[in-house]
Amino acid sequence: MVLKDPYDRPITNLRISLTSRCNLKCIYCHREGEVKPEAELPLEQVAEILRVAAKFGIRSVKFTGGEPLLRKDIIDIVRAVPPGMESSMTTNGILLSRYAHDLKAAGMKRVNVSIDSINPETYQRITGFDQLGKVLDGMKVAIDSGLTPIKINMVVLEGINDTEVDDFLAYIRGNRDLILQLIELMDFNDCDHHSKLNGLEDSLAARSKTIITRRMHHRKKYCLDGAEVEVVRPLHNSEFCRFCNRLRVTSDGKLKPCLLRTDNHVDIRGKSGNELEDLFRKAVSLREPYYK
Repeated sequence: MVLKDPYDRPITNLRISLTSRCNLKCIYCHREGEVKPEAELPLEQVAEILRVAAKFGIRSVKFTGGEPLLRKDIIDIVRAVPPGMESSMTTNGILLSRYAHDLKAAGMKRVNVSIDSINPETYQRITGFDQLGKVLDGMKVAIDSGLTPIKINMVVLEGINDTEVDDFLAYIRGNRDLILQLIELMDFNDCDHHSKLNGLEDSLAARSKTIITRRMHHRKKYCLDGAEVEVVRPLHNSEFCRFCNRLRVTSDGKLKPCLLRTDNHVDIRGKSGNELEDLFRKAVSLREPYYK
């Protein structure tokens, strides 16, 4: 049974933040709107959330953070994903070389790696740490492990990294295991480096041989000169909202019906069985497009 919200949008994708802890301090981090995170959800509750999600026909789950690889039980969490549900992860990549092979063996399909610059000085300016080498090494191990295709998540920051798009294209060109994902900066904190992605997307479209419209958020995939690029623009974007099929779980145990809102969360900490199923239904009933 697939859950549908009042706008007839089916929920087929779950995103679970496993922790608010992180080993970087990115200047734009919005922490999924969490102000004072509580204790992380234990493995048993994550497994129960996954069970209920599978019962409602959710076909894929993405584990996020903070940095999910800081969870010592991360491999057990991946093993808890029900059969038939595809799992992936968004990671900053620092610990990826240590865990990639075990993640794949536990059943994970692929990973997204957050890299906002391939210039070491700019990377350190954005993240606060000189860790780019570890991240790039982690991606190599992830490719060797089969956690592919890897999506490189680049938050575009005006005046900081917005001139590096072509550098990233050169980095991934000819490598079918890598996809570049350009992400619009959110408005959740005081980072004021918003880059206008409209012009950038127009430029990509003009240079592309093929343009594919993906089902998720109706986002576009641009194929140009042996490189694949996706653009994620959640702000002031009715298409993003109209085709949203995702429900989120915050690291402090709340169902989050909308990426762009923090005032309609549903607390599921400690809940299980029929009660948890009813709370899933409640959260889905609260979903409405933020931009219409």
